[in-house]
Amino acid sequence: MDWIIALVIGGIIGWLASIVMNRDASMGIFWNVIVGCVGSILGRFLYGLIMDGASARMRDNQVNIETLLVAFGGAVVLLLIMNLIQRGRVR
Repeated sequence: MDWIIALVIGGIIGWLASIVMNRDASMGIFWNVIVGCVGSILGRFLYGLIMDGASARMRDNQVNIETLLVAFGGAVVLLLIMNLIQRGRVR
C-alpha cells in the first residue's frame, strides 16, 4: 500500500512541478510520476546537504508538509535541469 501512495503523491507533485515550470503540455501522467518520485529523492538529498543532516528527521517516511515541500522543490529543480539540457536555457 505504501508504494501506491508514493506513486500517487509522486504523480501529483510531478504534475504541480510541471505546471510551475510550464511543461505540463509536454508531459503525460507517466512522466509526472517519474519526475515527482525522482524529484523527491533529489530534494531529500539537497535538503540534507543544505540543512546538514536534516534528512535524518525525514527517514521515518511520514507524509507531512515538510516532506511534500521538499519533494516539490526537488521536482522543480529536476525540471529546471531538464530544461537546461534540452534547450540550453532556463524557460
